[in-house]
Amino acid sequence: MSSIELTSSQKSILSALINLYGEQEDAVKGEAIAEEVDRNPGTIRNQMQSLKALQLVEGVPGPKGGYKPTSNAYEALDIQRMDEPADVPIYHGGEEVTGVNVDGIDLSSVHHPELCRAEIHVQGSVRDFHEGDSVTVGPTPLSKLVIDGTVDGKDDTANVLILRIDDMRAPDEPAEH
Repeated sequence: MSSIELTSSQKSILSALINLYGEQEDAVKGEAIAEEVDRNPGTIRNQMQSLKALQLVEGVPGPKGGYKPTSNAYEALDIQRMDEPADVPIYHGGEEVTGVNVDGIDLSSVHHPELCRAEIHVQGSVRDFHEGDSVTVGPTPLSKLVIDGTVDGKDDTANVLILRIDDMRAPDEPAEH
C-alpha cells in the first residue's frame, strides 16, 4: 500500500485528518481539516474525493458525519497506529502539550555536542511549535530519557520537530526492561 504517491497537499490533508481523528476519535468535519491546513473547505472536499478513491479516507454521512482515515491512510504516511501507546509527554515553553504524544526520537551527531540534533516524531499536530521555541521531551518509558532543546525546524506534514539539543539526561540506575 505504501507505493501510493501522494501530492504534498494530499499528505498535509491526510496528516491533519489523522491528527484530528486521533484527538476526537470521531468523524472529522471538512471545515476542521480546512482550518488545520489553512485551506478552503471546497478544496478539502475535492481532495477528499480523490483520497476516498485511493481508499485512504471513508466518508461518514449525516449531521455528525465527516471523514475518517482508513488503515491504508496510516500506511501511506508510514504512521504506526497503536492501541495503547506509552505516554511520552512533550512540553512547549514549560507547559505540557495535550493531544500530542511522542512516537519516536532519532538522534544525530551525538558525538559532536554543537551539532547534536533530535528528530522528535509526534502523534498529533506540531503546528503550534515555532523555530526558537523551548521544548522538553520525556521522560521515555524505559530509559527515562529527557531531552531539553530548542526548535530548529519542523515538518508539519510528517509531524516532526527538529530540536537543537540543549541538555539530555537519564537516571543513573539501570533501565527497566
